[in-house]
Amino acid sequence: MSYHKSIKPFTTHVPTWCPGCGDWAINSAIKRSFVNIGYTPSDVCVVFGIGCSGNMNDHLNAYAFHALHGRSIPVALGVKLANHDLPVLVVAGDGDTYGEGGNHLLHASRGNHDITVIIHDNSVYGLTTGQVAPTALHGMRAKSTPTGMIERSISPLALLVSQGATFVAQTFAGYLDHASEMVEAAMRHKGFSVVNVLQPCVTFNRVNTYQYYLEKSYYLGKEHNPKDKQSAMKAALEMDNERYALGIVYEDKDAPVYHEQVPTFDGGALVSQTPKRPIDVLTEEFLA
Repeated sequence: MSYHKSIKPFTTHVPTWCPGCGDWAINSAIKRSFVNIGYTPSDVCVVFGIGCSGNMNDHLNAYAFHALHGRSIPVALGVKLANHDLPVLVVAGDGDTYGEGGNHLLHASRGNHDITVIIHDNSVYGLTTGQVAPTALHGMRAKSTPTGMIERSISPLALLVSQGATFVAQTFAGYLDHASEMVEAAMRHKGFSVVNVLQPCVTFNRVNTYQYYLEKSYYLGKEHNPKDKQSAMKAALEMDNERYALGIVYEDKDAPVYHEQVPTFDGGALVSQTPKRPIDVLTEEFLA
């Protein structure tokens, strides 16, 4: 398929990202997945975090909300609970989701909320000039850690699998076709789906480069069973040894999603329900 014209409805201004930044590929992968699924800009809502990834808010045409740092997931959950017929996508960085928003990521995982989260994992806070993020390698030197990062790096895939996310995948911004495939699969999944995108920051991260990921990443083969949680955890934990599995690490298609278990929604999405009591009466009670 030729994507040049087909992604045009989702395209606005030319991005201001650094030349070579992985954000360019992630932006294209998301647009490709929208086209393949058959969405128009009016069919989907995207909630953005803060940082270089969040700047995609200016470059991706759709219903959008630019959230506070670390708060993109709870905003997306609110959108989905109000209108669970609307596909909801979160686009955020590793600091947004594994740092400031780690608590929200954990509880959205265990609730199996039906949203998709695309994480720009470049191991640094790029927009604030390169401080280490939770996924940075132990000992990494940066402006915030001139003698090396003391903490061990987080294991994002293992965290997601262990806490209840029902679709966990990983891809590399250097492989656009694969990135598009993973984003599309995540969007089609019913439940809490996350794609961790290994994304080089060409300006502030001289460790996790394109060459680094080309050498240390590999595609999961047919022997890998994404339905097997033990197999998924084994693949997920390889990141601790600087081995990066690409593909669908874990998927559970049978787990019930959050909004389908809420009695309030028996009458349909909130946006389609008629209030049982007049709004002015509820307002008076609230202000009383």
